[in-house]
Amino acid sequence: MLLLSSCEDNDGVLFSTQDDINLGQQVAHEVDSTYKAKGQLLDRSNSNANVQKAYQNLDRIVNRILNSGEVKYKQEFNWTVKIIKDDETLNAFATPGGNIYVFTGLIKFLEDEDHFAGVLAHEIAHADKRHSIKQLQRDYGIALLLSVALGNDPGTLKQIAAQLSGSLAGLKFSRDAETEADETSVRYLGATNHYACDGAAGFFVKLEQDSQQGAPPEFLSTHPSPDNRIAHIQQLAKDRNCRTASAADTDFQQLKSALGL
Repeated sequence: MLLLSSCEDNDGVLFSTQDDINLGQQVAHEVDSTYKAKGQLLDRSNSNANVQKAYQNLDRIVNRILNSGEVKYKQEFNWTVKIIKDDETLNAFATPGGNIYVFTGLIKFLEDEDHFAGVLAHEIAHADKRHSIKQLQRDYGIALLLSVALGNDPGTLKQIAAQLSGSLAGLKFSRDAETEADETSVRYLGATNHYACDGAAGFFVKLEQDSQQGAPPEFLSTHPSPDNRIAHIQQLAKDRNCRTASAADTDFQQLKSALGL
């Protein structure tokens, strides 16, 4: 049963967190079906040793962030991360309720585990701060979203799934939401006592350099990169006096190797 709140909660969302989870499950099912049909979703139940190894490494990175003590809905949301095999797509995204997807193009593009953790922390922040559901409320309205969450509007569900994955005109986060996700990533990573807390800045530096050499990657279609974004993350890390030295690469290179990247 959907538990639509009778009034706006402290996050500025009219959905309850259970509604987030229900909608996220519908979207995740649609995303999974789409990429399974293309043969691109790496199934966690796959008996292939390399796929299993990849998920072991990826889960360790994700769990360091989730176990930082800073993720508000760590217990409520059904956090899971899945890999989409597409070496040409540089993207990652999260659905409401904590379903995270990472394209192999992003993993191939990056070289530093801290930077990769920065991307994951940024996406976890989008879900944890309920940015997706806030934007979807504005774009679609509560009644339509409730219908989608109940499984009663497959057409709109397909559109939302395509927006979140960036395969359609992407879900546009506000600048405030992007800033909050950046700032939250610093807090998450700093609390891991493992990763450089400004890891997301390193990712955006590389992303900016790459976008100057050709067409902007998919990530920038849904995550606009204002000129002062890198400096803001670095300044916040300085203000918080948190670790900015790169951590030892304990899992990322093994993740890449398992995926043949």
